Amino acid sequence: MRKLFSLLIMLISFSQVYAQTVTGTVQSATDKSGLPGASVVMKRAASEAILTTMTDGQGAFRFERVPSGNYTLEVRFLGYDMLSKPVQVAQAPVNLGVLSMQEQNTRLGEVQIIGRAPLGEQKGDTSQFNAKAFKTAPDASAEDLVTKMPGVQVQDGRIQAQGEEVRQVMIDGKRYTGEDVTSAMRNISSDMIENVQIFDAQSDQAAFSGFDDGNRLKTINFITRKDRRQGYTGKISAGYGTDDRYMAGAAVNYFNNDRRITVTGLTNNINMFDFSIGETPGGGMRGRRGGWGGGSPIGIINTNNFGINYQDKWGKKMDVSANYNYTNRDIINDQYRFRDFVSDDAGLQYTEYADNRDREDGHRLNMRLQYNINENNRLLVTPSLRVQNDNSFTGRNARTFDLEGTLSESLNRASSDNTSFNFNNNILYSKRFGDSGRILTTNFNTSINNVEGDGYQFEQTENFENPDRNVLRDQYIRLDRKNFSWSGSTNYSQRLGEKSRWQLEYSIGNQMRDSDRRTYDYMETAGGYTNFNTPLSSTFKSDYLSQNIGPSYQYRDDKARLQLNARYQYATLNTDSQFPVDLAPLERKFNNFLPSAEYEYKFSNSQNLTLNFRTSTNVPSVEQLQEVLDISNPLQARIGNADLDQDYQSRLNIRYRNFNAETNRVFFIGMFGTMTNNYVANSVYTTNVPEGIAEGYELRPGARLSRPVNLDGHYNVRSFFNYGQPLNFISSNFNVNGTVGYSRIPGMIDEQINYANNTNLGAGINISSNISEKIDFTVSTFSSYNIVSNTLRTTQNNNYFNQNTSVRYNWILWKDLVYRTELNHQYNSGLSAGVDNSFLLWNMSLGKKIFKDKQGEISLSVNDLMNQNVSIRRNITESYVEDVQSTVLQRFFMLTFSYNIRSFKGAPATEENMQRGPGMYRGRPGSN
Repeated sequence: MRKLFSLLIMLISFSQVYAQTVTGTVQSATDKSGLPGASVVMKRAASEAILTTMTDGQGAFRFERVPSGNYTLEVRFLGYDMLSKPVQVAQAPVNLGVLSMQEQNTRLGEVQIIGRAPLGEQKGDTSQFNAKAFKTAPDASAEDLVTKMPGVQVQDGRIQAQGEEVRQVMIDGKRYTGEDVTSAMRNISSDMIENVQIFDAQSDQAAFSGFDDGNRLKTINFITRKDRRQGYTGKISAGYGTDDRYMAGAAVNYFNNDRRITVTGLTNNINMFDFSIGETPGGGMRGRRGGWGGGSPIGIINTNNFGINYQDKWGKKMDVSANYNYTNRDIINDQYRFRDFVSDDAGLQYTEYADNRDREDGHRLNMRLQYNINENNRLLVTPSLRVQNDNSFTGRNARTFDLEGTLSESLNRASSDNTSFNFNNNILYSKRFGDSGRILTTNFNTSINNVEGDGYQFEQTENFENPDRNVLRDQYIRLDRKNFSWSGSTNYSQRLGEKSRWQLEYSIGNQMRDSDRRTYDYMETAGGYTNFNTPLSSTFKSDYLSQNIGPSYQYRDDKARLQLNARYQYATLNTDSQFPVDLAPLERKFNNFLPSAEYEYKFSNSQNLTLNFRTSTNVPSVEQLQEVLDISNPLQARIGNADLDQDYQSRLNIRYRNFNAETNRVFFIGMFGTMTNNYVANSVYTTNVPEGIAEGYELRPGARLSRPVNLDGHYNVRSFFNYGQPLNFISSNFNVNGTVGYSRIPGMIDEQINYANNTNLGAGINISSNISEKIDFTVSTFSSYNIVSNTLRTTQNNNYFNQNTSVRYNWILWKDLVYRTELNHQYNSGLSAGVDNSFLLWNMSLGKKIFKDKQGEISLSVNDLMNQNVSIRRNITESYVEDVQSTVLQRFFMLTFSYNIRSFKGAPATEENMQRGPGMYRGRPGSN
């Protein structure tokens, strides 16, 4: 043991001799402002790059573990000449101080040379685009800008980049604190942006420790122009239209270098969830607008919203950001639902007409405080709070039928009033032990999630096979659910020579959940809800404790990076239930090995390949474990399963990127696969329910009871590619993309296993203009073909096709007239009878710029000119295929007044400043 300890000390001491830190700050030589997102490369003489990084929001950079030797440091930033500097690394840390970059020369004597602005470049796993290479209309937002870029598109109201949903937005390297990334992008004007970076951001813990934990978020970082970092931007707008449609909103941004404040407010009944400076008259294309977390809005929605976002640097050591949002929303949504079941009863189907009325009233607060104590110690605290009240009513008329006729018909009315309280806080501390290469990281998280509320449910079900078994039910339901969880982890890492390091991690977490649901029947004799209904009531407690421990190893050289992780997990799940059956406490133990690996290889500075493999486990939710019968829809009843085990998930992601800065051609391909053992699937009963499950409950004819069970064989594989290049002959950018996907969902139907297989093939093209700031258009189309098959009932196999084509066109006409039009055509085939297959959503507006500085506009707009807008969604499960058609906002006209606010230090608020530049650069002779 003593020899082993001595050897370890020698190894640590030996590793410390070979590597040091190199730090510095990159700034503009013109105004001394920091340049965030600059590419910094350290090269050995006559060799490829050995280390690369990017500057942070203040232009600072830091290299760790730099071996001794002579290097050439190169700094690149679009619009600036490359900076090159020799660097010698010996036995002490190297601080290069301030590195000033010169802007590229714009003139040669009196001759001005014009060329196309470079599209961007690939920096390792980061795709960086030059905003000047993409022309947008005046008043455009960052969302309008990024959707012109290769690999970025709007899918179901959500922004996707390189095949994955964007989960995080940064501004000059600092996180936008808030849950809605689309709102963040809509409140940044496109004329403020210098560059756009797209990458997979690591978690805070991984960034602090230097070891990837697999928790990555697709991120877009907007690097602002240095002349747009001090001033105001914003928009105020109000409109009134036919059918008493109205909208009034304001969004104002204040920028003063590190301090940034955004205030937004909105009231409307035209399905707008937020207001932004990029808002178009009448609310724009409502079909592509999403709410919290994205997604296209359905129903008729009245929203009152107020929000404020604050970001600042307190002193030299504290970075602070906070976001508060209040929302009051009323939703009217009538739906038609058709289900075709997989069962032995040929032709068993289900239809439902539902009237949904919801009122939401919520407060959200998110904060982020990072305290850089000194060069070696950092503290990060990220609390969040959410309080919400939901008041809902649903009226449902449903029936099941087969080839011989109606089996059961149910009239159901349900109302609820629930209040939820969610608090989460995470504390992360990191310590570097000087320049020894040792790092200690600790993390502690606490979470509280409580829900309490009251509900009433009325059911009248008619049994067409046996009228004596018709059901009339009137009930009151009281819900009280309390969840508390905590977790902590400690990581220690150490260098092992010039190119490698290791880490040891230990983590522990505890989830304690207490759910109490009590149901009372109405008694006419007592004149109230006094009869306690035991079978429909449940008290349930669960306690899940998990511990993980294991090492990690990381190797990095000038071409490749490899990381291997091994974790052993020991977990226990204790459950206790009193209703509907008083069960003895149950304890289950789980032992798992959780390996993971990541490999990255750089073919060149513009090409790289990344492979990522991860394993994880997930504990069942309270709703899945709690054995209480839910008959809110009597024909589609549900019950939990206290015997569920945790699932085991394996994920493999492969990404290849190629960005040729000389030809402006971009190619990306990715494959994302998931395999789950012990997948929590649904076991559906259509005839007799086995003993011990929902005792005393009798299925109605044609009704179904679903119960979660663990099954193996769940797969989900998806691939995505994108190729983009400029089309110089029409001054536009061209993108083609495609996807191939396959999913396999296991389930059980009357104790028989069914696998629902879905193969998806999709392809699309996108052309966006780069002609002039007065003409802005985007044309895109995407087609998808789905092949659905079931192993139990092959006669229900189904193929369907859908195609979405959209056109957006903005044109500044004679004498400041502005014409905008947006068309969205949806074509569907293979859907259920009675569901509208195709529609054309056409919005347009005609406006006039007013005032001397042209910052005002009066416009007349129409939403859904053809009055064809519908919402159709197909859902595929292991036991049925479903089509849902929902209420949407249709045709209305609106007269709107808007006023744009633009004022930057050193830049007057004129129409010229509100427009993106000509998209060209003044370069050197021979540039293309």
